[in-house]
Amino acid sequence: MITDIIRTDARGVVANLGRLLDPLSGSTLMMTGAAGFLGGFFLDVLAAFNERHPDRPVRVVAVDNFMVGPARRLAHLDGEAWVTRVDGDVSRPMAGDVVPDWIIHLASIASPIVYRANPLSVIAANVQGTWNMLELARKGAKGMLAFSSSEVYGDPAIVPTPESYNGNVSFTGPRACYDESKRLAETLCATYYRLHRTPVKVVRPFNVYGPGQRLDDGRIIPDLLRAALAGGPLVLYSDGRATRSFCYVADFVEACLMLLMMPEADGEAFNVGNGDEVSIADAARAMAESAGDPPLAVECRQSADSAFLVDNPQRRCPDLGKLVRLTGFQARVPLREGLARSLESYREMRARESGRQAVSA
Repeated sequence: MITDIIRTDARGVVANLGRLLDPLSGSTLMMTGAAGFLGGFFLDVLAAFNERHPDRPVRVVAVDNFMVGPARRLAHLDGEAWVTRVDGDVSRPMAGDVVPDWIIHLASIASPIVYRANPLSVIAANVQGTWNMLELARKGAKGMLAFSSSEVYGDPAIVPTPESYNGNVSFTGPRACYDESKRLAETLCATYYRLHRTPVKVVRPFNVYGPGQRLDDGRIIPDLLRAALAGGPLVLYSDGRATRSFCYVADFVEACLMLLMMPEADGEAFNVGNGDEVSIADAARAMAESAGDPPLAVECRQSADSAFLVDNPQRRCPDLGKLVRLTGFQARVPLREGLARSLESYREMRARESGRQAVSA
């Protein structure tokens, strides 16, 4: 599931960050949720880093139970001495005595379709999993990223939404298992920092998309990509007026690695994403135009799932001032370019798979 687009993007992140990543050299990093969309891309960035540091690579313990992320996402790393793959559930104590220098805690279930079907697993990964990683981090880690969600804000009364906004979240609705367990995970992070000075930073992602995302994920960009690859139409199960701020995965990971390397970010939560607010309908039109000439058709329909839009936020846009002041981060990839790169990556992957099938036949 690696493509030339992903490799190029990953190498670009390493080149952009330059010497900032030097502390990774010769260290050990544990990543949970390693086979997921974000985990896979982080690993590809670390692979690109090790290309530049072959004598002192970063060693990675890649943990996943493969409930969401497919094992084949990591297949291209088979045989790499710097990666140790662990089939494990972060909601249970980790076996072994590895005390990593760095922790990137991504293990979760972010797709609404999947987490609504597995609510207790979601709560366990977000709460007990975060607790376990914090216990590991306080044994001597130099830095930890704990991934929360923009969903902690619910349907916000303030847009763009700053980190200081306390949220407007249902704690009993169909999305509550995810939203509220992410909020409690943040409470754990803040508590560990206050009590133990555990060097944890909380990241609140805003609608990250790009190559490597599962097309059956159930979120809007994968749905649009899947429909575009099939030749359309692009179907919206809403009126398309709700807004999101879509951030290309390479931009997102670049910002996150900046935060990981900065001790001055310890104990803080950061919005990470792209500050451009776009309606779902406009995103669909951008995909339709990126996919073909003439553009593919866009249709609005009603979902057969009566709870599909329950507690679905109408607006989503981050206030990135806090992140920008600390890191100087600016998203580089506009939506149309990111969609085009994503389509190119999936087409490359499909062409490669078709070639394999032709050879095996």
